Amino acid sequence: MYWDKKHETMPRPDLEILQLERLRETLSVALNSPFYRERLTQAGVTPESLSNLEDARKIPFTTKDDLRSQGQALLTRPLEEMVRLHASSGTTGQATVIYYTRGDIETWAELLARSMYMTGMRPTDVFQNMMGYGLFTGGLGFHYGAERLGALTIPAGAGNSRRQVQLMQQFNTTALHIIPSYALYLLATFESMGVDPRDLPLRLAFIGAEPHTGDVRRRIEEAYGLKAYNSYGLSELNGPGVAFECPEQNGLHLWEDHFLLEVIDPRTLEPLSPGEVGEVVLTNLSRRGMPVLRYRTRDLAAVEPGTCPCGRSHRRISRIQGRTDDMLILKGVNIFPMQIEKVLLAMPEVGTNYLVELSRKNFNDLMLVKVEVQQEFFQEDLKYLKSLQKKITNALKSELLVTPLVELVEPMTLPRSEGKALRIMDLRDK
Repeated sequence: MYWDKKHETMPRPDLEILQLERLRETLSVALNSPFYRERLTQAGVTPESLSNLEDARKIPFTTKDDLRSQGQALLTRPLEEMVRLHASSGTTGQATVIYYTRGDIETWAELLARSMYMTGMRPTDVFQNMMGYGLFTGGLGFHYGAERLGALTIPAGAGNSRRQVQLMQQFNTTALHIIPSYALYLLATFESMGVDPRDLPLRLAFIGAEPHTGDVRRRIEEAYGLKAYNSYGLSELNGPGVAFECPEQNGLHLWEDHFLLEVIDPRTLEPLSPGEVGEVVLTNLSRRGMPVLRYRTRDLAAVEPGTCPCGRSHRRISRIQGRTDDMLILKGVNIFPMQIEKVLLAMPEVGTNYLVELSRKNFNDLMLVKVEVQQEFFQEDLKYLKSLQKKITNALKSELLVTPLVELVEPMTLPRSEGKALRIMDLRDK
């Protein structure tokens, strides 16, 4: 039932003592970072100044802008000691890069193994990883965790639907890592191939990388005949494995022996009580190459009140309720409106107005970018407009890492407002 019973069921007083010890140790390590050395010195914070966990509020917040602008100034060890980097997209197109030591990778794998074991996955399982590999943390994070657990791991990667079904059939896959919308989209491929997923030995699915409702989870469970578990993570704090559902499926246990959790009011920055939705703030307690202190995730969630019947003492957070910024999530990829604007307005053929419509067809998320073209260019022949459409599509794909649909429209035909410009229409929940 437990991968690491000592730490998973540690009494709260003992767990909080461990957190304080690890927080002080993390601060000692962070002082080797030029960025944190200056930041902590200015705030007058030292490891010795923390007498309890509430004193963590003396530590200044870290933001995505800090991570993006400071780069290697956040490293606590020489670059030569780093063995991996992952990156996420940003508002300016400049990636947020996170570096890992070998020990950090091992700790991350241990957390994923703990998380998957908690749901019932065992070394006898066959795990098909259907997430993207590369700079995105989801694919490699789960891959290393599954191997640490001892399961036969199939690095299927994303896409190629017929191949995914064939792999499930050929190797008797029992556990999946999959984006929720793709899990529903894949059902059409099963049907076209004459395969009922409930006839396969599938029994577990790990779903994440994009917001989804309880109804989506239930549809996946019913269609595939398995149990689907929600996971939470973010590249800035490791990647997946920060929090995970247990078999009770009543909130995600946040692994408090490795992360210090706060939920704050994003306006007043004051702490909130269990049950109140606020911004999740997290601090690494075990990452050594690039620890992040009091990171404002922009994710909105609440601490679930009470204890969990599963016996784990680590607090639970609700599924993510939304974000405090304007980031969009499409097919598991983080996209900011400013990225789209940067690409479009750099092209002389493009006018000053555009509209992004997000929709869902057959459980597949779609992005349609309507672009007003300057009058002198819109009068060109059809062949020219097709070429321009392709040029814009390729430029957006290169920036966003997803392929949008692009529609060219005449000037002054898109909605306009005297107030804020209408740039995004999310029709996926309508």
